[in-house]
Formats: sequence, structure tokens, C-alpha cells
Amino acid sequence: MSVAKVTEIIASSTSSFEDAVQQGVSRASKTLKNISSAWVKDQSVLVNNDKITEYRVVLKVTFVLND
Repeated sequence: MSVAKVTEIIASSTSSFEDAVQQGVSRASKTLKNISSAWVKDQSVLVNNDKITEYRVVLKVTFVLND
């Protein structure tokens, strides 16, 4: 039997939502081991002078705990 834990993180990118997700999972994997999934809970953008300057995502990252 395995037990999993879910943690929420916020990640950002200047290029796309997809890149923000990738950045978030990549950074989380430096601290969390056995990541099995990530769910995008929310998305938002920062706008400056009518242009998108940053893409942000709130991720729920699931990882399996070691025995």
C-alpha cells in the first residue's frame, strides 16, 4: 500500500502557461521525490501596458511518500 501527499505551489513564466507548469514541476522535483501528478488549479496573467508580461499557475503536486 502506498500513501500520497498533495502540496500546492505557485509558478510563473514570461513565455506561456505550459512553461510555468514545467518550471513548477521542475523546481518541485528538486525537493519532492516520487512526483506522480500535477493538477493546474488556477491560471492568471500579469498585464503591463496592455501586454501579458507573466503567466502564473497554481499547481497541486501529488507525490508518493517513501516507506
